[in-house]
Amino acid sequence: MAAGDIHGQYGDLLRLFEYGGLPPQANYLFLGDYVDRGKQSLETICLLLAYKIKYPENFFLLRGNHECASINRIYGFYDECKRRFNVRLWKAFTDCFNCLPVAALIDDKILCMHGGLSPDLTHMDQIRNLTRPTDVPDTGLLCDLLWSDPGRDVKGWGMNDRGVSYTFGGDKVSEFLQKHDLDLVCRAHQVVEDGYEFFADRQLVTIFSAPNYCGEFDNAGAMMSVDESLICYTLFLSALLSVLAKEFLEKMQIPVTGYTVIPQSGLMFIMEKFGELWAWSGKRQTRVSFYI
Repeated sequence: MAAGDIHGQYGDLLRLFEYGGLPPQANYLFLGDYVDRGKQSLETICLLLAYKIKYPENFFLLRGNHECASINRIYGFYDECKRRFNVRLWKAFTDCFNCLPVAALIDDKILCMHGGLSPDLTHMDQIRNLTRPTDVPDTGLLCDLLWSDPGRDVKGWGMNDRGVSYTFGGDKVSEFLQKHDLDLVCRAHQVVEDGYEFFADRQLVTIFSAPNYCGEFDNAGAMMSVDESLICYTLFLSALLSVLAKEFLEKMQIPVTGYTVIPQSGLMFIMEKFGELWAWSGKRQTRVSFYI
């Protein structure tokens, strides 16, 4: 399971494990941004680190741009640590965050990171050779891996409205995948309405796992599941298309429980009203499960 931003939404993290299964029965890769903005950053990061310690071969945590002292000093985590415990705890977490890895490669075919690509990234050994522990610099490869964004109106590299790093066009995604013999870039970092969003002809996917983000967005949360053979990709979507999903369940007289998996026969019903939900490049078989 690959999961995107959590941002201190501890209750949603627990639901994520409820839907996806608990480790070690399920393996997890989190793409960063565990703290800030939400009300329970401490519970969130402590549970994630506990799972990493307990199941180091089944549970993996990447660094997000909010796992950085200069950012979480401002956006909530510092204040939560100081209010509930003390500043020394925040400093201990800073030391921990400075050691987190910044990218992961699934079966040599899916490159995962929090932010995106970098104009400085020419070979994978550059990522492997990044020194840790380290703070996040204002520019360069490490900064871009945590901060860059895809841009639909961009060709090549463009300015980023965040004031940090770059945006990159679909041409750069295609060029990068072809050069490194990869199938997909999987990243987080941006709120997307359905919890996931494709880019560059489905060569890149954004995953966001904090539904109703900060209580200000009406977004779903999603996870991406990859099986051992890379044949079947599944998106587990929290609250996605709940109206259509419930309409189908009522039509089929299927009771709605705390979470309900819509059977395959329901996909065509929903797709007729919503359009294409999940398609791959012709090489992959896919299925979708909805949690409502």
